[in-house]
Amino acid sequence: MSIDPSILTVLLGAAFIAAAALYASVGHGGASAYLAVMGLASMAPAEMKPIALVLNIAVSAVALGNFVRAGHFKARLFWPLAAASVPAAFLGGWLQSPEPVFKLILAAALVVGAWRLLVAPADSEKPLRHAGWPALLGVGGAIGFLSGLVGIGGGIFLTPMLVLFRWAPAKVAAAISAAFIAANSSSGLSGFIFKGGQIPAMAWSLLPCVLVGGWLGSHWGSGRAPVPALRCTLAAVLMVAAAKFVII
Repeated sequence: MSIDPSILTVLLGAAFIAAAALYASVGHGGASAYLAVMGLASMAPAEMKPIALVLNIAVSAVALGNFVRAGHFKARLFWPLAAASVPAAFLGGWLQSPEPVFKLILAAALVVGAWRLLVAPADSEKPLRHAGWPALLGVGGAIGFLSGLVGIGGGIFLTPMLVLFRWAPAKVAAAISAAFIAANSSSGLSGFIFKGGQIPAMAWSLLPCVLVGGWLGSHWGSGRAPVPALRCTLAAVLMVAAAKFVII
């Protein structure tokens, strides 16, 4: 039984408001959640990727604005990551989609990352470590390539690495991830359009929903949200992203 397009848009809009709020609170755009929801709604794969990219860029940009205004963005960490990730994401996007077993491995890695975030000490309990440019370039390139290969912005891999390696506290990691995701997703969308791809009309119908959810979530995450709550939220985001790899 098919669902009327207008009803489907309303249902997706409600789900996307919640997803955008959840993801934006930790600086993410929500692409993995959007893809999972659209996959469950049996939407055509050709429509899912451009819709997710458009919404991902919008939410990560809104989140970045809130985290920058709150003083959490650190350019020293961002630029080496972005310099390596953007070309690597472009390369990954041109390659064939990975086999299902590879996606299951990624899902398992995200579950482990979520568990580590829940059981690891809070940021304030241990000093931060200095992240050198070679390490940041290597991490940025690896995450960018992986992001292009599987069609996401990369924040689900970057944020837990920054926090668990103690390269940045949770809110700084969120700010850097928001900028990282916006850059990678913009590069991916540009490549998609350059190859003649079209953005489905549903993307513009869902855009106001994710903007509202993204602003609410990032306003809380960049402001009064306590670090333990952000770590739990990030763990929840990783679990949703892991489910996406299983569903699609």
